[in-house]
Amino acid sequence: MNQDEPQTPEIANEALNEAQGQDSTQEFVPEANVEEIQEEFLPEEALSSESEAGVDFLVELEQLSRIEADLERDRAIKAQQQLSELESQVAELKAEIATLQSQRKKLFEQVNQTQTALEQVIQESLAQLEQRKQSLQIAVEQLERRQERIRAEMRTTFAGVSQDLAIRVQGFKDYLTGSLQDLAAAAEQLQIAPKASKVKEEPAEIPQAKPVEELQPAPQFAEPRFQSTAKQIRRFLDEYRSEPDYYGPPWKLRRTFEPVHAERAANWFFTQGGRGALRTMGSRLQNILIASAVISVLHELHGDRLRTLILANTPERLGDWRRGLQDCLGISRPDFGPDRGVGLFETPEAVAVKAERLVKSNFMPLIIIDDSEDKISLGLLQFPLWLAFAPDPQRMAREREYDF
Repeated sequence: MNQDEPQTPEIANEALNEAQGQDSTQEFVPEANVEEIQEEFLPEEALSSESEAGVDFLVELEQLSRIEADLERDRAIKAQQQLSELESQVAELKAEIATLQSQRKKLFEQVNQTQTALEQVIQESLAQLEQRKQSLQIAVEQLERRQERIRAEMRTTFAGVSQDLAIRVQGFKDYLTGSLQDLAAAAEQLQIAPKASKVKEEPAEIPQAKPVEELQPAPQFAEPRFQSTAKQIRRFLDEYRSEPDYYGPPWKLRRTFEPVHAERAANWFFTQGGRGALRTMGSRLQNILIASAVISVLHELHGDRLRTLILANTPERLGDWRRGLQDCLGISRPDFGPDRGVGLFETPEAVAVKAERLVKSNFMPLIIIDDSEDKISLGLLQFPLWLAFAPDPQRMAREREYDF
């Protein structure tokens, strides 16, 4: 708008009202008096500048209104977007809740099934354990009765029988020793006197010497006439103790042989003459080691004529002997059997029958008795070689004191 152009009273009045921010409480001024008021109070230049300011103000108001409209529209759009996002999230959450509920239901069903199966397993296990408990109680009662019976027999019979057997065996050994010495002396005298008359008298003395030779049931290892055999035995025992051969041939000792083991084996050979009992070492493996050394020495002396018969009262103990002999002597399963190098037996009667057959077949049986046997059968004492492992008397005395 040009400042030089005259303003109409209506335009001037509107501009004045907008500029001064008149509200509805102002008094109404008639249009007829606007021109007078303008001429009276406002100069012409002031009216033109105020009209331009009012126009600029209106433009700014319009711009502000547009901005506010744009802001409102943006807010509405954003609110709509947020609302749609929230609705989608709500839908997703509802779907997730439904999935979790279905999973929860399945888990509850699985838990119920597992509990049912677990209860069944527990019931079955309890029933089996109850059966095993009853069977074990019965077995324990049987073993206790057997233990009491064995201990009663040991208290009443074993001590006297073993003492009587020891006396009889020692007397028989003394008799054989004296007979052999007399026979050796008679043989020396016969060689010294070469006269014909005395030679003719020899047939009369021979019938007296025959019973002595027939009574020799076992090989001797300590007599003067068997010194060469004794030297061989000592050499073998020293070799086992000082120079063990862990990869030697079968039937040769392959394990470490301590002096205590060599002492027990030498005692059996030279003091007991190959027929007697040794105190147990406290372990079946140690007993097997001593027996393996004895078997190895006798196999070196007699070769395949030797037959070893093991006596133990349970299959478990016989299994221990089989494994121990395999480990100590380097033998295998084919070496075990009734007609092989080693036989395993649970009863003394079967051992006696087998030993008799071997003697008739010109074999040399070696009977080894485990320390679990509470007594020695009299039928086994007639054979040439037998080795029994006896329990420790001190341990038996302690067990008796504990029982009382």
